Order: sequence, then C-alpha cells, then structure tokens
Amino acid sequence: MNQMQSKTWRLIMTPPLPGAENMAIDEALLRSFNPQSSLPLLRLYGWNPPALSLGRFQKAAEVLDLARCRADGIAIVRRVTGGGVIFHADELTYSLVCAPGQIPPSSSIKDSFRVLTGFLLSFYRRLGIDADYAADVVPEGTRLGERTAFCFAGKESYDILAGGLKIGGNAQRRLKGTIFQHGSIPLINRAGVGLSYMRKQAPEHAEGTASLAEYGVYADRDILIHEISAAFSDYFGVEFKMDTLSEQEQADRDDLLVNRYTTDSWNLEGATD
Repeated sequence: MNQMQSKTWRLIMTPPLPGAENMAIDEALLRSFNPQSSLPLLRLYGWNPPALSLGRFQKAAEVLDLARCRADGIAIVRRVTGGGVIFHADELTYSLVCAPGQIPPSSSIKDSFRVLTGFLLSFYRRLGIDADYAADVVPEGTRLGERTAFCFAGKESYDILAGGLKIGGNAQRRLKGTIFQHGSIPLINRAGVGLSYMRKQAPEHAEGTASLAEYGVYADRDILIHEISAAFSDYFGVEFKMDTLSEQEQADRDDLLVNRYTTDSWNLEGATD
C-alpha cells in the first residue's frame, strides 16, 4: 500500500477521559501501527478529570510534590514521550501516528518536528492568532532547547509562540519505523496551577505561557475540533476517514491500562519497557 498516494488518514475522536486511559489509548495506537500497511492517524481528545503527565524519563518524587498531588486527588501518569511535566486541564489534545514516508520529507528528526507541527500554526492562524516558531521570532541570542522539569518553562526551536508566549507543547517519539507525536492546546491557561504541584516553583516558569483565552478565543470545543481537523487536512493535503479503535487497539489499550497506566511502578518510577 502506498500511503502517500492514498492521501487518507484515520481520524479518531474520543471524549475527555482520565489520564490513564488517554495514555493507554495513545500507546495502543502506537503499538498496533504497522508502518508497511496501516493508514496514518490523527486522534483528538481531552482530559477529565485534570491530570499531570510526566515525561518518559522523569521520576515523580524528584519533580513533583507528591503529598500535594495526593491531597488534591490529582492523578499522575507517564507519557511514552520525553520532556517535562504537563498539567492537563481545559485543553484540546492531539496525537498522531504515521510512517516517515507518509508525511512530507524532512531533512532530520528535528526538521520532522517542524513538518508535523505546521498544521498547528495554520490552526492558530485560522483562529486569528499570530503564531510562529520560537526560532523565527525570539530575540537574537535567546537560548533555545534548555531542558526543564516543567514543560512550559523551556522553549525549543519549533515550539509555537504567540505574542512571544509559548502556547501548548508537543513531543515526539520514534519506534520501529513509526513516528508518534502528541501535543496539548490549552483553552484556558492553567500553567500556574500545574506549577503549584512542582517541587521547585519559580513563578517565571508559568509567566511565559499562553492559551486560546488570552487571545479572545472562547469557541466551543466542537468548533475547535472542526478547525484543527480542517487545518490538518489542508496543510497535509489529506482526507479523513472517521474511525474508532480497532479490536486490536482496544485489546492493547485494555492491557496497557491494567498493566502499565494504573500502576505506580510505571507512572511514578518509569519501569523499563
């Protein structure tokens, strides 16, 4: 099957779900993907109740105030991607799975990140938000790519800025000829709330962030889903096939939910795959 000729992507939309189920679905979609025969896919979803997600290599006890998390009943889950802590609340989240040959060519893994986030620039601009990559707009001499425990505190070259503020975050992982990427689009800025669960709290780590609300966008979630899927379709020149999880994906999700994403050994410690 020549996926570039088919120009068809699966579109899977799931309602806001608990963090463990969201991450189990994301990994199930990655695990079930066959780069030789599977259609590439885009998933759109949300989080309910709010949750904290850790980057794949973080240790919960080192970066989070676990006592406060427990007191507030905030769930902690671990992503399959790297990066820092993200507080997921009032956001639209996407994930995508594809083979390298199913997207426009890129010169490097870093460049593929630019390719795969281009639809987000289109999405923000459709909403009337002037958004650009950090590398294109930050003042000369600004340090990019610094690792931070709190995701929104740092800026990578292809992070998206609006008015100089970081809006959302994205992370990528490659596995067996497959690209997996997911990211968050904050509807309301909850970075300050997320920062309150960190062991180290520097106010400036939340000050450089933004959400759709800061730019006067309060559109209904269904409208935003329509706009982001249209931006994706136009940017990549593809059509969507509305879909749900396959039987294999459902089985993988159920297995991952029980044996990984509801366990402290994975979520807090990051037990080796």
